[in-house]
Amino acid sequence: MSDETAIPVVQMRRPRWGDPARTAELPGAAAALAGDRQADAGVDPATITLARPAVDVDVREQISELVGPDNVSDADVVRVQHTRGYSTPDILRLRAGDADDAPDLVVYPGDHDEVVAILRLCSERRIAVVPFTGGTSVVGGLTPDRAGVAGVISLDLRRLDRVVEIDEISRMATLEAGLRGPAAEALLREKGWTIGHFPQSYEGAGIGGYAATRSAGQSSAGYGRFDEMVEGLVLATPRGTIELGTAPRSAAGPDLRQLVLGSEGVFGVITSVQLRIRPVPTTRVFDAWRFASFADGATALRRLAQDGPLPTVLRLSDEVETALNLADPAGAGSEASGPSDTGAGGEGEAGDGGSAGCLVVAGYEGGADEVARRRDAASALLTDVGGSALGDGPGEAWRTGRFAGPYLRDPLLDAGVLVETLETVAFWSRLHEVRTAVTAALTDSLTASGTPPLVMCHISHVYESGASLYFTVVAPFGDDPLEQWAAAKTAANTAIRASGASITHHHAVGRDHRDAYHDEIGPLALDALRAVKASLDPAGVCNPGILI
Repeated sequence: MSDETAIPVVQMRRPRWGDPARTAELPGAAAALAGDRQADAGVDPATITLARPAVDVDVREQISELVGPDNVSDADVVRVQHTRGYSTPDILRLRAGDADDAPDLVVYPGDHDEVVAILRLCSERRIAVVPFTGGTSVVGGLTPDRAGVAGVISLDLRRLDRVVEIDEISRMATLEAGLRGPAAEALLREKGWTIGHFPQSYEGAGIGGYAATRSAGQSSAGYGRFDEMVEGLVLATPRGTIELGTAPRSAAGPDLRQLVLGSEGVFGVITSVQLRIRPVPTTRVFDAWRFASFADGATALRRLAQDGPLPTVLRLSDEVETALNLADPAGAGSEASGPSDTGAGGEGEAGDGGSAGCLVVAGYEGGADEVARRRDAASALLTDVGGSALGDGPGEAWRTGRFAGPYLRDPLLDAGVLVETLETVAFWSRLHEVRTAVTAALTDSLTASGTPPLVMCHISHVYESGASLYFTVVAPFGDDPLEQWAAAKTAANTAIRASGASITHHHAVGRDHRDAYHDEIGPLALDALRAVKASLDPAGVCNPGILI
């Protein structure tokens, strides 16, 4: 059984995605859109010269005493590589040589106590602290407000990379926050266990980032979202340590784990988590199905989510996404041909090389008998609701190419083609309204700028009461690609909120969704979150300007 998740950790090298030795050839549809267009390949980030660090020398000396002088850097190239995240605007700015948001220092703590000590020092000196694991944020989560602070530190947690404990009786593992996804899987699989969390940012993202953003992996139907896997966690704050998770469930007040999960570093720094783990599956099968329309496919997914059995992976591409992938079956068979998520949690698609309609991928993992039982029952339901079985070829093509989608963005940008993604989640009863409204908002905004787009959508995560919608947008560069996308993103955010959906399902809030998030939860709830921050971070130095 081949395993595409058994891959090495990739140290991301801005502004390009992933392994620099790995390149992606544009599939037919994307190449046709690019045509003969050619954009500036951009500035080499190694040549960018930054202003002198704003952090006082004596602060650097104190931090060096805490973590060791080799674990503090103000080198330009290191600071640039900790600048912003991986949204298309982030990348376009860096390609243009704009690294004005670079941190003043990059610090590599070695344990929880060092993190607490750094936070206390930075609170006293009013220096902002931005937690950093893989740096794959696509919502501005690594770009703090500088107003009122005396500098910015990027707190790179890569040295917190241990599997602290495996409790095989309770099926839990305690992992440090800086451990990257592939490394965590490799260490656990040595003992026969898996987390089962595979977002498309898997090559570079880390455990702490998963927890801080409520990440959702491609196998969420079977293994759950990351926040559902967390049984306990440890949070370092400027005022000390919070440890949560005495038992799997409790009636002892509100579940404060859920307050920390998704908090994006604004209350403190998550330094370790206790996670639910599962036995490594012995059987994996990925089937593909065709439905006549997105509405028909969504009905099929809803039936499986509500009545079961639920596959481990379940996703539906709309007509546009399916058709574009079918236009280049050779590309789909090797590298999931549709341009897709460029950050923490989306996925590429694979076509069947055949005809129109909408593609469903249903994957099953587990023991052989369990997989056969679930697969047979789900296949019977999918047939009953109008699906046409395509066999396991297209599903296996999607599985083996599942982490390839982000590699398509760089050649598209090189060709002067804007590509970006956004996502939301809604109840089933509102899903079609949300999809229609967001598609129209994106199309109208980009067409008005003189660059009619391709807008694709898929469902990648399902629940009994609703599902996520994941949009991929491709359009030629306008005169100002940053303004072009900012207008389209604003239009999409407005449509999402007007349709009653949530502003994000798994990309998190960051800066880009902050105003829409405030509208979503209302002023009283926002005051409550600000009160929590004031209690844990009275100087306001923990990732200021993010989330709240």
